Amino acid sequence: MHVSTYPTMLPASPGLLLLSFLFLADAESPPRFTRTPEDQTGVQGGVASFVCQATGDPQPKIVWNKKGKKVSNQRFEVIEFDDGSGSVLRIQPLRTPRDEAVYECHASNSAGEITASTRLGVLREDQLPPGFPTIDMGPQLKVVERSRTATMLCAASGNPDPEITWFKDFLPVNTSNNNRRIKQLRSESFGALQIEMSEESDQGKYECVATNSDGTRYSTPANLYVRELREVRRVPPRFSIPPADSEIMPGGNVNITCVAVGSPMPYVKWMLGAEDLTPEDDMPIGRNVLELTDVRQSNNYTCVAMSTLGVIEAVAQISVKALPKAPGIPVVTERTATSITLTWDSGNPEPVSYYVIQHRPKGSEDSYKEIDGIATTRYSVGGLSPYSHYDFRVAAVNTIGQGPSSEAVEARTAEQAPSSPPRQVIGRMLSATTAMIHWDEPEEPNGQVVGYRVYYTSDNTMPVNQWEKQMVRSANFITIQDLTPNKTYYIRVLAFTSVGDGPLSQDLQIIAKTGVPSQPLDFKGEAKSETSILLSWVAPSTQGGPDSQITGYELVYRKVDDTEERKVNFDPTTSYLLKNLKPFSTYTFQLAAKSKNGIGAYTNEVSIDTPQTLFATNFRVKAAMKNSVLLSWEIRDKNPSQPFTILYGKGQSVEVDGKQTQKLITGLDPDTQYSFLLTNRANSAGGLQHRVTAVTAPDILKTKPVVVGKTIADGMVTVQLPTVQTTAKVRGYYVVVVPLKKQRGGKFLNPWSEPDQMNMDELLKEINRTSVSRALRIRRQAGQSDPRAYVTAHFKTLPLEFTLGDGRNYGDFRNRPLTGGQEYVFFALALLDLSENTMFSTSPYSDPVTSSDVDPQPIIDEEEGLLWVVGPVLAVIFIVCIVIAILLFKSKPDRKRAEAEGRKGSFPCSKAMSSHHPTDPVELRRINFQTPGMASHPPVPISELADHAERLKANDNLKFSQEYESIDPAQQFTWENSNLEVNKPKNRYANVIAYDHSRVILSSVDGVPGSDYINANYIDGYRRQNAYIATQGPLPETFGDFWRMVWEQHTANIVMMTKLEEKSRVKCDQYWPTRGTETYGLIQVTLLDTVELATYSMRTFALYKSGSNEKREVRHFQFTAWPDHGVPEHPTPFLAFLRRVKSCNPPDAGPMIVHCSAGVGRTGCFVVIDAMSERIKHEKTIDIYGHVTLMRSQRNYMVQTEDQYIFIHDALLEAVTCGNTEVPARNLYSYIQRLTQIEPGENVTGMELEFKRLASAKAHTSRFVSANLPCNKFKNRLVNIMPYETTRVCLQPIRGVEGSDYINASFIDGYRQQRAYIATQGPLAETTEDYWRMLWEHNSTIVVMLTKLREMGREKCHQYWPAERSARYQYFVVDPMAEYNMPQYILREFKVTDARDGQSRTVRQFQFTDWPEQGVPKSGEGFIDFIGQVHKTKEQFGQDGPISVHCSAGVGRTGVFITLSIVLERMRYEGVVDIFQTVKMLRTQRPATVQTEDQYQFCYRASLEYLGSFDHYAT
Repeated sequence: MHVSTYPTMLPASPGLLLLSFLFLADAESPPRFTRTPEDQTGVQGGVASFVCQATGDPQPKIVWNKKGKKVSNQRFEVIEFDDGSGSVLRIQPLRTPRDEAVYECHASNSAGEITASTRLGVLREDQLPPGFPTIDMGPQLKVVERSRTATMLCAASGNPDPEITWFKDFLPVNTSNNNRRIKQLRSESFGALQIEMSEESDQGKYECVATNSDGTRYSTPANLYVRELREVRRVPPRFSIPPADSEIMPGGNVNITCVAVGSPMPYVKWMLGAEDLTPEDDMPIGRNVLELTDVRQSNNYTCVAMSTLGVIEAVAQISVKALPKAPGIPVVTERTATSITLTWDSGNPEPVSYYVIQHRPKGSEDSYKEIDGIATTRYSVGGLSPYSHYDFRVAAVNTIGQGPSSEAVEARTAEQAPSSPPRQVIGRMLSATTAMIHWDEPEEPNGQVVGYRVYYTSDNTMPVNQWEKQMVRSANFITIQDLTPNKTYYIRVLAFTSVGDGPLSQDLQIIAKTGVPSQPLDFKGEAKSETSILLSWVAPSTQGGPDSQITGYELVYRKVDDTEERKVNFDPTTSYLLKNLKPFSTYTFQLAAKSKNGIGAYTNEVSIDTPQTLFATNFRVKAAMKNSVLLSWEIRDKNPSQPFTILYGKGQSVEVDGKQTQKLITGLDPDTQYSFLLTNRANSAGGLQHRVTAVTAPDILKTKPVVVGKTIADGMVTVQLPTVQTTAKVRGYYVVVVPLKKQRGGKFLNPWSEPDQMNMDELLKEINRTSVSRALRIRRQAGQSDPRAYVTAHFKTLPLEFTLGDGRNYGDFRNRPLTGGQEYVFFALALLDLSENTMFSTSPYSDPVTSSDVDPQPIIDEEEGLLWVVGPVLAVIFIVCIVIAILLFKSKPDRKRAEAEGRKGSFPCSKAMSSHHPTDPVELRRINFQTPGMASHPPVPISELADHAERLKANDNLKFSQEYESIDPAQQFTWENSNLEVNKPKNRYANVIAYDHSRVILSSVDGVPGSDYINANYIDGYRRQNAYIATQGPLPETFGDFWRMVWEQHTANIVMMTKLEEKSRVKCDQYWPTRGTETYGLIQVTLLDTVELATYSMRTFALYKSGSNEKREVRHFQFTAWPDHGVPEHPTPFLAFLRRVKSCNPPDAGPMIVHCSAGVGRTGCFVVIDAMSERIKHEKTIDIYGHVTLMRSQRNYMVQTEDQYIFIHDALLEAVTCGNTEVPARNLYSYIQRLTQIEPGENVTGMELEFKRLASAKAHTSRFVSANLPCNKFKNRLVNIMPYETTRVCLQPIRGVEGSDYINASFIDGYRQQRAYIATQGPLAETTEDYWRMLWEHNSTIVVMLTKLREMGREKCHQYWPAERSARYQYFVVDPMAEYNMPQYILREFKVTDARDGQSRTVRQFQFTDWPEQGVPKSGEGFIDFIGQVHKTKEQFGQDGPISVHCSAGVGRTGVFITLSIVLERMRYEGVVDIFQTVKMLRTQRPATVQTEDQYQFCYRASLEYLGSFDHYAT
């Protein structure tokens, strides 16, 4: 840059010169630059701005020149500063090389002129150096209320790091004056512009500019709008997080947090007494954390929050407390045999909470036992052993913790009399009159044994105190003299201490005779069976010559209730098995040893019981499967009196009839060890028991066999077998075929849900027989006529494909053909070599298949299920009926024939009916062609519908089954057009046809045979014939026919009840354009609009027909929430879909076209529910049975499964119970007015009644599975608020940790998106790690918190985030990045890093701080703003994952947030409001959502407030 100055020449006269100088000094000064343009390098297509400002008197004029000439080009713009101080030259878009030049800023006034020059370089993108700045995040459009703070964000990168500056309306933003109201927040590569107290003048277009030594780059501009304050909320300051008291150790550190809110936001400072701890010039707003380190003394710290509306204070008491000192050494003041009493000195001047006594036996290595909670300094420790040494010590506990222990004192408990007799009392004769008795010290002497007393007598009937006695001290033997030879003596010994005598020993018998053995020792016995007892003993010691050696034993025994004694003699041994005893009896035994000199003394009598006769034997595992185990046993008693009980698992049990010899235990887990206990008493304790253990088989065949190909003929079907997933040894694979039993209604039934529930006994016999009997087996197989499961093939390795029924032999099994008309399921079975038991693993059952000997028929999957069994049966019935009809017809007189003529066409479209008064086709059918089923199932009064449905559902839907099975139109119909060869390819399923009498006939295309055919039938609705057309999902070859039907029938709405693909199978081909226009036959279809919502999609098409100028609009509604299996769990989403379809169908439109895949099952459900919903509006009864019967006379199989029939009842019951609560937004005010009034005949308001209706549906406990597991119960904040199993958020399980996939959280659908939200409880301390794991695994980067951590003095939520520095939660490191205190909420930003792979993402947490601790907010406006802010941030930064919302339990405030999010979006899009149905839908996904009537009313109030400010989200 170069600056030149040109002064103006002055007159030369000295007087004038002086005057001029004086004058100039007072008036004029030449130009001087205050800011000169700087050299720049820009990028082609980008922007360059040069700023030039000068001062002087008069104010200089600035002109821009390029190469000496004034700039003039439409890409060059000069923008003047408002104060006239200069201008900006802006060049946009930059062009190379023509813009590369030297530019000059020329400033001049009457006192002089100056010039500054600058150089511009322009590079193409491909020439940019690697360090050239890039804008990573530019500013976004923003709307802010006046006086609020606006922040424009900008982030850039480059090398070196670029400097960020800002332009507003093409002029540089000055951040130095304006009282620092506008400031730039700088950090590395980040330069946000913060505008406080925003004013109207701040409105404009903002650009962020990044500059480094390589060049300059501009962001795209973004507008900031400043709008008037809706209502200046002036709220005095209050503490949202008051400072908390703390107790710490001396020298410890503590952080005290103080957070205050208000409007305007208050300043927050800390004080100690009168001393300010926060500098005046650096006082934060809203939040102040006081960090105290090395604290040595207690103090009170005051947090002061101040704004223009007041000053408030709160005190935090920081108490410095040390651990207590050690108490004085305890002193023993009293002792007994089992207790020691201690006293001690506290040793602490400060108060102590309590004391802990620690004690252990002297010299023990064990840890001390502790007695805590002792409030006094004297305590008696009981439960000690007598005469034992112990160490005792004492510790004190205060609020900080437990202090050091005192020194230990040793003490010994006092003595006691011995509590056991002397051990091992033995005796022998020294001579014929002298015996020597010997013993050992008692096991429990309880003190110092002072001596022993020995009692002896030859008459043991006398009391012991009359026996002779001798005392001995300091020895453990004695000699007794003067005994009478050959007499038996009884001897007993006791020990005594200084306190008293111990108990006497058992009798020792001794015979006063030399050379005979003494008494055998330790004589005992046990029952070995119900008839035998094994006795054992220790042989007596023998001293003396060979004559005294033991030569044998004599055993004397008797049955207790017999008087007769029996004797047995046997050779020397130390055990003896006595057999042939009576079961369930008590026997007594005595034993003596013999020598050559005679028999020795007998032992004391012992008594032993034999058990009762065993009720069963050979209890064993016959076979182990993956989910079941087959147990078997043999029974002794042919007429058992009582049943058996088998106990297994965790306290499970099953009772078995006493005559049975085997039992299949089902419901087990694969690859798990189980113990089974067979007992013959209901109470297993004390009953006789047999135990076996078994391991269930691993699950190695996880997938079911699948039928390949469409047709089954000649009793054969090709199937794809499952793949094997195991390294275990498999002995062989078997394919098992299970013929299904036919029910009375012609339906086939499989009584088992999986093969493991079958009794495999017969199959096992088949498998285990050797191949010797192969011919016999094949013969027997062929001879079986009753349908039993049989093995059809055996393989060493399982093939991928196999043809069932090909008549060949596989292994030792004949693969016999399938019987025509019989329905089968089949499965694969692997015989495993893993244990001594027979162990096998089964695959799941295949879908049912039917063999047909007539035309090959397709297998229809899932929805079409079992349809085609009925085909051949119908044909036979049809032929029989025609024959009977002809015979009857011929035999009737003419009058009857005329009558029959009238009846022949008794369909609702018959002309004969138009003369009847009723207009409803179902009523007409009841009058003119009532079937027996219709007669026995009359219309149901609406008031009785709930009871009626309950009755049908009893006994596992028994009456529903019977009612559904009985539906029959009782007529035969032809389908000749469907059977024409030219039309067969137009049928999606060979057996789902279009009856001739009700088919939709297209206009014929000249010369094209079959061109009038489409697989579609007219179906009657309520009071309207041909209200619907039921058709199959179009095939590519029928797209043209389908659109021709739409055009010719003047249809306005198409309803599609299936997804294009389900379970990887094509259910319907896409017959509409994805974008733009497609032509199908004669019809051109243009897609105008697509709206995808959580449970359905809506498309709008424009139709043109070639050769016609007419344009028509058609709506296409696709319900996407019907599950692949079965029916929806709740009818709520379906009813919402139905209401939407109805609201868009003009009254003058042609039939509504409804299709699914076959056009019979879900299609039938839609038609019946729609027709009956209409009927409810006009009549007091409902006629589901009648309508389904009528439909089946118009199209085959309408309402295809019992589940669908039940679903129709559930949906209509909900429609009746809940009524219509949808309100056009414009009528919301009057609707709320009505709700707040007392209902006539009730003493409550409409609002209360509406809320009570919500609560009427209670969730069955079976809906909570994981939540109720013992390993998960502690993870639920409230026992009654748990997630349903079907909607719970699953975590990735951690190997080996039970319940690690559980968190109390539910997925909730939004308005447009399924699983748009996660509703969860406020984390507990124990679930915080799971919470971060959930956010990470489900990619949820926006968290909404609707509670404070504590409310009403209770914990509502654990603080699950780090406040100051990073913290680690299991795998995740969470770094606090920023915290913004907004008037109604706090926004926190965290960087979350997965420590396993280093990946990071930003999580933003919005904590709404304005929800009162009790009740709901007074106004909804702040909350609506908050909802808007959350969703806007999600759109701007959020990943694809859901928004996680929590309060405390995750149902009340959380429910309000999600309800309003859905309701407000729907209001904007559809202009209608339905709070009731929205909350109802939420409650099907998480129980008790929107918990209180207050909250429910708040949803209404907030919706109304939102209506008053419809521009909210637009900003």
